Amino acid sequence: MVKSATGSSLLGKTFKISLVLKGLDGVLELVGGILLLLVSPAQVGSLVQNLTQHELSEDPHDLIATTLVHLAATMTVSATLFGAIYLLLHGLVKIVLVWAVLKDKLWAYPWMIAFLGVFILYQSYELVVSFTWGMVFLTAFDIFIVWLTAHEYMAHRSKMKGANLQEQPAPEGVEQPRKER
Repeated sequence: MVKSATGSSLLGKTFKISLVLKGLDGVLELVGGILLLLVSPAQVGSLVQNLTQHELSEDPHDLIATTLVHLAATMTVSATLFGAIYLLLHGLVKIVLVWAVLKDKLWAYPWMIAFLGVFILYQSYELVVSFTWGMVFLTAFDIFIVWLTAHEYMAHRSKMKGANLQEQPAPEGVEQPRKER
C-alpha cells in the first residue's frame, strides 16, 4: 500500500481513502461498460420501465424516474457502444493508475494528475452544457484528488532528493564529516 510521504497524517489517510474510492469507481465503470456491451438498448428500456413503474404510478412527475425513462427511450446502439467503450477505457486506466500509486510507483503520480485533469476539463464542459449536481460533486472530488496527488508527489520527490543528497559522496579533496557513534 502507498507509503504516504506525509506520514500517517490526516492528509495522508485522506489520500489513501480517496484513492481506494477512485479505484472502486473504476471497477464500477468497468462493470457498467461490460453490461452496456451485453445488454441491448431495448433491454435497458424494458428494465427501466419495470424498475420505475411503481414510482411513476404513485407520482407520474417523479424527476428521477421520468429522467431514467426518457434516457432509456432515447438510447441508440451507437450511443450504447460509445458509452461502453468510454466506461471500459476510463475504468481500466483509472484502476491501473490507482494501483500504481497505491504500489508507490512514482511515475504514476503525474499520469494520474494528467488523466484526471483531462476528465475535469470534459466534466466542466458538460457542466456548462447541462448542469447537474452529480457532475459538480464528481468534478469537485476529482479536483480534490488531483490536489492530494500533487501534494503527495511533491512530498515524495523532496523526500527522495533529501535521501539522494545524503547518499552522494563528497567531492574529491573534501573530507566527509565523520559519523559519531
